[in-house]
Order: sequence, then structure tokens, then C-alpha cells
Amino acid sequence: MTQRSGNPDGVRMRVMLTDDHPVVREGFAAMIETEPDMTVVGQARSGEEALPLFRRVRPDVTLMDLRMPGMGGVEAIRAIRREFPDSRFIVLTTYDGDEDIYRALEAGAQAYLLKDMICDEILAAIRAVHAGQRRIPAAVGTRLAERMAGMDLSEREHHVLEFVATGKSNKQIAAALEITEATVKSHMTNILGKLGVTDRTQAVVTALRRGLVHL
Repeated sequence: MTQRSGNPDGVRMRVMLTDDHPVVREGFAAMIETEPDMTVVGQARSGEEALPLFRRVRPDVTLMDLRMPGMGGVEAIRAIRREFPDSRFIVLTTYDGDEDIYRALEAGAQAYLLKDMICDEILAAIRAVHAGQRRIPAAVGTRLAERMAGMDLSEREHHVLEFVATGKSNKQIAAALEITEATVKSHMTNILGKLGVTDRTQAVVTALRRGLVHL
């Protein structure tokens, strides 16, 4: 058996996959199983399945999709790390919004990779995370830096922005949040300023791109 770096004793790295798309799971599983120093020990179809499966198989590294029906990847990472604080995660997703990146890393992910990266990059990331390293590609790091340089929205501003993204008027938002329309307008002024835009449409487009809201 060919030995790889981070695997001096020849023991295979135990990898778990969590993704709601069977084709994606099977593709990554096939890729990983071709490596002499890795093996897939479990596959979960959702965040809800991930925690009980993790308890059973105790993987060294878990590849976690970000957005899944029900419990998403960030929530699943948090749930698992509460019980297994030393667990190691690679978020593997199609989304590169800076808020998505920030939330995943804040939850405890050691790497954030995009699914369109080449196989060698993904396999190298698994080995790096298994060895205790972090892996943030340059493009992802740039988006994260953009997020860190900006001003955070407050919880209430975030709620207002979510309603705006669904097409609600100020009057409807005020009724839903039980606040006045004047307060909604004040929140919108703050939101526009923090996002660096001039109108509601630009705010929604920017929020969707950054991962601040999801439709």
C-alpha cells in the first residue's frame, strides 16, 4: 500500500460524507475510495442524519454540504461539535457568499471548499485537515476578508432584510415585526449604508450574493 503524508502508520483516514444529493455523495465516495490512505465510513443524507451517524462511525474528517433541507450544514457542525469538540469538518458547497463562509468557519469548520474544485485540491484538503491544518483557498479567503471589512447587520436589520427579499412592503414588515413603519425605514437606511447600496433592489442582490439571505 502506498503511504501518503499525514498517514505514517498506514492507517486509513476515516471520512464521512453529508450531502442531500445521492449523485454527489457517490461521486465523492468513489473519488476517496481510490486513495490508499482514505476510506468512506458513512454517508448522511441530511444534517439530522449526520449527528447519529457521526456517533456510530466516529470519522476523522467529515465533508459537509452547506445547504440541505431541514438542518443545514452549519447547524449540523455546531450540533456535532457540542458533543465532539475535536471533530474536523470540511464544508464542500457550491456557495461562495462571504456570510456563508464566515458562518461555516465560526461553527468550527477547518476548510471551506467549492464543489467545482479539482479532485486533487479536495483530497489535499482532506489530508491537511486530518493533519490539523486549515485549508481556505485564496478566492474564498478574499470573500471572507470582504465580509470582515464590512459592518455587521444587527439581528433586527437582518430580519428586515429577509422580509425585503421576499417582496414585503414596509407596512407589511412593520406588521410582521410589530414595529412602526418609521422604524422599518430607519432600519432600511442602516441596511443600505452597511451594504454600500442605494436602494432595496441592490440590497437584496448584494445580500443574496453574500449569503446574508437565502430564497
